[in-house]
Amino acid sequence: MKRPLAYIAGTGRGLPATVMTNFDFAKIGIETTDEWITDRTGIKQRYIAKTESATDLAAAASRRAMEKAGITAGELDVIVLGTASPDRLLPSAAVDLQAALGAGRAAAFDIGAACAGFIYGVTVAEALMCTGNAETALVVGVEKLSAITDWTDRSTCVLFGDGAGAAVLKRSKQHRGILSTFIRSDGSLGDLLCRPGGGAREPFSQNVLDTRSQYIKMNGREVFKNAVRSMSEASARALDAAKLTGTDIDLMIPHQANIRIIESTAKYANIPMDKVFVDVDKYGNTSAASIPIALDEAIEQGRAGEGSLVLLVGFGAGFTWGSMVVRL
Repeated sequence: MKRPLAYIAGTGRGLPATVMTNFDFAKIGIETTDEWITDRTGIKQRYIAKTESATDLAAAASRRAMEKAGITAGELDVIVLGTASPDRLLPSAAVDLQAALGAGRAAAFDIGAACAGFIYGVTVAEALMCTGNAETALVVGVEKLSAITDWTDRSTCVLFGDGAGAAVLKRSKQHRGILSTFIRSDGSLGDLLCRPGGGAREPFSQNVLDTRSQYIKMNGREVFKNAVRSMSEASARALDAAKLTGTDIDLMIPHQANIRIIESTAKYANIPMDKVFVDVDKYGNTSAASIPIALDEAIEQGRAGEGSLVLLVGFGAGFTWGSMVVRL
């Protein structure tokens, strides 16, 4: 097991004011029921940003994380932000966040790894700290998926929510910190979960609007199969690298996409569900924000604390997937 180079010094989350329950879909003409959604996904509600921007949510989460870590924005050396739904395509969401926080001396950039964005971001931030390019890093996952969701598509609109999660990384003290990381991707499967239109290859046009191709499109069955397989592999790889097994883990925090995916991944990782943190019922799938929101909530609830061994694992569009073992 390597000596950790960076540890998580503080976490925070930022959520919109509006809650949308499963019962609210009937109000927008979606033929579904609370029972149908809950049985297939485990989701009961999600937060939807009506007036808040992605930057607003990211800033709220970041300020809470910095307060818990005992640092100011001026102490940040780098901001790494994962998102699939930035407020604008140019410049990056990270520099908008930097400006909102007043973190004038930090380098800032985005990570485009969808639901695995937070794990990718922490991995990159740790590497920058390892090379001496940063002493203190802010890693954020934020999504305003409601803006890129097709609210006429029952198969996807019930899944997603908005929110942000953040973590401050500092130089490790003693044996607290990141014990192992693992990241992978497979772009050959990218069309199974994507936004086909609205990018540089197919810019916004009347055809894009008519076909609604600017919204998320997903082959749910294939995504499910690949998610379980990839998250199971990632969990095993991170545990092996840390010279641990599932029985050593105090808490597993998986990407909160679907309760069935979570249960299947935990089973393959040999981790009982009473050691798995689940909040998909409250937030839905918040993509890059999912894991840091869950981590912050787990710490707040006392499910994880200083000294706890925590396994984080995620999977998203790309496909991208990753995992890490952290001693808090």
